[in-house]
Amino acid sequence: MVIMIRKYTEADLPHMITIWNEIVDEGMAFPEEKPLTIEEARSFFAKQSYTGVAEENGDILGLYIVHPNNVGRCGHIANASYGVKSDQRGKRIGEKLVIDSLKIAGSLGFRIMQFNAVVTANKGAIHLYKKLGFTSLGVIPGGFKQKDGCYVDIALMYIEIDTDRVQSHSYKTERL
Repeated sequence: MVIMIRKYTEADLPHMITIWNEIVDEGMAFPEEKPLTIEEARSFFAKQSYTGVAEENGDILGLYIVHPNNVGRCGHIANASYGVKSDQRGKRIGEKLVIDSLKIAGSLGFRIMQFNAVVTANKGAIHLYKKLGFTSLGVIPGGFKQKDGCYVDIALMYIEIDTDRVQSHSYKTERL
């Protein structure tokens, strides 16, 4: 089977909400504390600079959003969030989503991708970002409150977007 990454459509929203809300409910990665309704999701995903989905045979396996990390003189820095269905994790779908998001961000004029709050307990995400060449800027102790009320550390990470590297897929082979 072939996984296709593409721009989301209105028909994808119910599947996207399921994935997004599952991650919110887990309380281990996304900062949101309440699930999205269909109306909120419609508005939220439409407001992003780009929203993409990973699809295989009509099944939505994951999604990502890209948007500015800041405004004005810092508006060239993007931010992104990623979500993969829990029963599809560990199949490199997240890697495909991150690589596609870098390509899209570059095409939108962003020069840097910065993550403000990567939960350090999310070892899979940290490993993936380092593998793709992201640099860690440091750790904020207790920067994320998990669903159970415990505070855990978050890492700030970034990568300069190089559209030549994205096009050649060389992000895949770095820092294995």
